Amino acid sequence: MRIFIENVWNLRKFLDVADSYARIGLCFEKMAQQELDRELQKDFVREALTFEKLKKHESRVATDEELKLGDTLQYYTKDTDAAKDLLYRRMRCLANYEGANKTLERARGRNKDILKAEAEQSEACKKFEDISEVARGELLDFKKRRLVAFKKNLTDLADLQIKHAKVIILFLKASFFLFCLNAAQIALLEQALNKQTY
Repeated sequence: MRIFIENVWNLRKFLDVADSYARIGLCFEKMAQQELDRELQKDFVREALTFEKLKKHESRVATDEELKLGDTLQYYTKDTDAAKDLLYRRMRCLANYEGANKTLERARGRNKDILKAEAEQSEACKKFEDISEVARGELLDFKKRRLVAFKKNLTDLADLQIKHAKVIILFLKASFFLFCLNAAQIALLEQALNKQTY
C-alpha cells in the first residue's frame, strides 16, 4: 500500500514538472514575441513548441503510471476481497461447529437426542476441517499470485518509465541541438521526433 501512496505523490510531481515545462514554453513564446532577429525568433518559437510537447508527454507519463498502478491496486483489492469471503465462510463453519458442540452438550445433559447431536457435530467438524484445508491452500495460492502480479505490474511500470524517460531525453536533446541546426535539418529532426513519440 505504501508504494501506491508514494506514487500518488509522484503523480503530483509529474504534473508539477508538466506545469514547469508549460511555464518554460510560455517564457520562450514571450521571448520570441519580443525578439527582433527573425532567426532567433524562429528558434524561440521552436523551443516553445518543444516544451509544449514535453508538457503533453509528461502529462501522459502521469496518466500512464496512474493507470498501471490503478490496475495493480484493483487486482490486489479483488484478490483480497476473495480471501476475506473465504475467511468469512470459514468463520461461519466454525460458528456452526461451536453451535453443534453446545447442542451436543445440552443433549448429553438432558440425555436426549444424543446420536442426532453427535451426527450434527461430526458433520459440522468435517465441514470446518474441509474448509480450513481449502482456505490454507487458497491463501498460499493467493500469496503466490499476488507476488507474481506485483512483480509483473511493477516490471511493466519500470519498462514504461524507461520508455518515457528515453522519449524525454530525445526531446531535450532535440531542444538543445535546435539552435545549432539549419532549417532543412530541423524539419528532418522534427519528423523523426514525431514518428518516435506517437
